[in-house]
This record gives sequence, structure tokens and C-alpha cells, in this order.
Amino acid sequence: NPSFPFFKDGFQQRRSHLDLRKLLLRDYPQSKVDFIWFTDEKIFTVAAPKNAQNDRLYVSAGTRKKQVPAARLLKTRSTFTKSVMVSVGVSSLGATDLILIDPGVKINGAYYRDVLLSQHLLPAIRAMSGEFFIFQQDSAPAHRACETVEMLRQNAPAFIPPTLWPPNSPDLNPVDYKIWGVLQERVYKTRIRDVNHLKERLIEEWSSFDQKIIDGSIRQWRKRLRACISVDG
Repeated sequence: NPSFPFFKDGFQQRRSHLDLRKLLLRDYPQSKVDFIWFTDEKIFTVAAPKNAQNDRLYVSAGTRKKQVPAARLLKTRSTFTKSVMVSVGVSSLGATDLILIDPGVKINGAYYRDVLLSQHLLPAIRAMSGEFFIFQQDSAPAHRACETVEMLRQNAPAFIPPTLWPPNSPDLNPVDYKIWGVLQERVYKTRIRDVNHLKERLIEEWSSFDQKIIDGSIRQWRKRLRACISVDG
């Protein structure tokens, strides 16, 4: 029925992702990778993140879950823990400061363009890169908005367009697959008291973040593209 939206099946999505990864590998050889600035946003919470899948409860063989006392199973945590959203850009040329996003702000297209890009990311990147750099962002709605794309056309020497960046691909952004994880591990080595303490810890750890970690993660980028291609996207 033409009135219903068209959804790609799993095979078509894999083929689409495969084609995009091949284009990225072709259009961004190693000689250009050093000029790519990878950017991303992330929410850090006051309560330390916890992966319940790693929890283990030891009981006698044959014991059923309903036979285990409830006190041993019950876990509590704050559902509405306070948080801080941050943004950053990294490249082989350096890294921007950690940008703290105002509490309660929704990153829509206007805020992304007028604040994050215009006031923070692009000026910082240009100061370190000079007149040539390649800007990367993921396919979030604020990033792929027509006004955002047009702004980047006018204000960035080059950028990876949303039509070329595969959707839902944190495996291809060094900030996602490496930088955030390392920063998170370091921040939560200290018990976080409140939002202000979380901000202090984020700034403290980012200010001493080793560029070698960033360089190593960026060197993985083309390898990851090849790995995705080798398993059909």
C-alpha cells in the first residue's frame, strides 16, 4: 500500500551499510584520516553506570530463582539520577576542550548550530587545524537537519555528509568506541557526590587525557571499516 512508509528489510539495510562503509574507505584514505575531527555527545550520570549482566549470584546446584530470598535478588538505584551532557571533538591534531551542555537543554538543530558548532566546536577545531580539516558527526536528527548541513557547507572546509555516514554506527566513531569508555572508567574511580562534583571530575580527567589514546583509536578507524566490510556491512 503506497500510503504506508517503506521500511528496508534486514538484508537491504546490511547492503546499504556495506555500501556506505565502502565509500568511506574509498573517499577517506589514510592521508586524509589525520585531518578528520570526530565529534560526539554523551550523558554522564551522578550514579556510576552499572552493567547488571555482569552480576552473578552463587547458590547450590538445582536451586530455582523463586527459592532464593528476595533480599539477595533485590537491587535499588536512583531511576532519575542527575546527569551532565558533554560534547567533544578529537583528531590526530589534538582535542577540543570538554564542552558542558547547559542543564535541561535539548540538543535540537538550532542549539547544535548556534551553540555547539558556532561557539565551541568549529572555532576550537579551526584554531588547531588552520584552514583545512574534515568535520565528522553522526546521523542524529540535529546533525542531519538541512540547516545544519548547509551551515557546515559554508563554515567547514570539508565534512562527511550524513548521506555518507551509516546510521547507528558507534563502531565507526573513535569517540564512541574508545574515548568515552576510557573517560568514563577514569571519572568513576572516585565516588561522585553530586552534579558539580561530576563536572569537576569530567574536566579534571579530560584535561589530563593522553593524546596517544586518541591517536590509537583513530588508527583503528580504517581497520574497523574493513572489518565491517568483511562481514557484509
